[in-house]
Amino acid sequence: MARINVVTAETANADQKALFDAIKAQLGMVPNFLKVFANSPESLKAFLGLFGIAKGGNLDVPTRERIALAMAQANQCQYCLSAHTAMGRKAGLDAAEIEANRAGTSRDAKAAAAVKFALALVENTGDVTNAELAAVRAAGYSDGEIVEIITHVGLNMLTNIVGRASHVDIDFPTVSLQAAA
Repeated sequence: MARINVVTAETANADQKALFDAIKAQLGMVPNFLKVFANSPESLKAFLGLFGIAKGGNLDVPTRERIALAMAQANQCQYCLSAHTAMGRKAGLDAAEIEANRAGTSRDAKAAAAVKFALALVENTGDVTNAELAAVRAAGYSDGEIVEIITHVGLNMLTNIVGRASHVDIDFPTVSLQAAA
């Protein structure tokens, strides 16, 4: 049961309803974690703005989902893990790749570098080493793409925190977390 109010279509005010209509037009549904964000329409607008900007970058959708899966597992957010497992499958990731992502890597060498760099950012609160930057560059990522990886880390950190703090009900097929290391 959610520890923070989940705004519903029935309880939403005009501002929240307009946001829900826009989300539903894009996604076909309004995920529960966005209904938590809707408690503050300005926070929901900020999230949607950052999400819109982040999805327009050069990182491909599978790599963005790989990062999200690795972070959800590392941050122990079952809501996000369940959501990104579904979205990762939709982006073409198979079960073995999803498991690799959850373990902090990828079967694709270039994507593995992005996932490892994303986790290094989280583990070191951004203070990555020169070697970690060199590794992600050596894998073929430009400075612009490195900044996009950082952006996706920030975006996923935000959603992981909302998911964990709220204990929002999972509205995707539920995926169990692996025990924290």
